[in-house]
Amino acid sequence: MNPTLKNVLAVIVGLVVGGIVNMAIVIMSSSIIPPPTGVNVTSMESINANLHLYQPKHFLLPFLAHAIGTLVGAMITAKMAASKNLFLAILIGIFYLVGGIENFRELPNSPTWFIAVDLILAYIPMGYLGGKLMANKN
Repeated sequence: MNPTLKNVLAVIVGLVVGGIVNMAIVIMSSSIIPPPTGVNVTSMESINANLHLYQPKHFLLPFLAHAIGTLVGAMITAKMAASKNLFLAILIGIFYLVGGIENFRELPNSPTWFIAVDLILAYIPMGYLGGKLMANKN
């Protein structure tokens, strides 16, 4: 297969599988740590209006969803890529970072500490780690 095509496919597969992992964790999160009473977790408006009720424990699984989804996507991309494995894994982190920024634009009432932790630790570092973990696996 053409190396460029293989790299593009690796990125697409990494984004899709990472997104599935992210969403699976997000969907399960409210059954593991129930949201505050009265919050409809399927509505961004409800979440945003009630973020003041959230405790630090409520932010754990969203952070893990972002970090683990990015890590898995980066690992798959690095494993599948024909070349530039680490670069492409970090690219996955950049794609998800953009999504994370957009998510916080939709939830402007999010605590500053969570925004900082999520944007600094969940995306680029996990992309890098995913690429490094797969560095010797090709």
